[in-house]
Amino acid sequence: MDTVPLHAVLTLILELVMGVGLLVGGLLARLRRFRLHAWCQSVIVLVNLFAIVFSMMPAFRLQVIPMVPQKLGKSYYALATAHAVLGAVAEVAGLYILLAAGTSVLPKTVRITRYKLWMRTVLALWWGALLLGVATYGRWYLPRR
Repeated sequence: MDTVPLHAVLTLILELVMGVGLLVGGLLARLRRFRLHAWCQSVIVLVNLFAIVFSMMPAFRLQVIPMVPQKLGKSYYALATAHAVLGAVAEVAGLYILLAAGTSVLPKTVRITRYKLWMRTVLALWWGALLLGVATYGRWYLPRR
């Protein structure tokens, strides 16, 4: 078994901290601390984009894409692909919320009106992607018995 790359360990820790941070941000919204909520969630979505671009995408491109679709039946590739798809949907939706709710960049016709539904849905997607990411980390880097 090779050693676990440092960037993989750091990315896992960062993602777990961000997962907790999103829950804290949700609590801030429930406490009606909307400005803090917006800052918390915005920073997390943008830091996550950085982690995706600089850590996850290169690993996925090198280790998974060359084997898709012929190896999708194997957990090594299936978990990583499911994580990538769900994570991409969650990140794009999070970026959309930032633009639609936090700025006036988008036209009014495409801005959010049902904030709670959108934000709770994206939080659920994000946590699903996080759990798939933990499973991917385990499959890729932890010894199998």
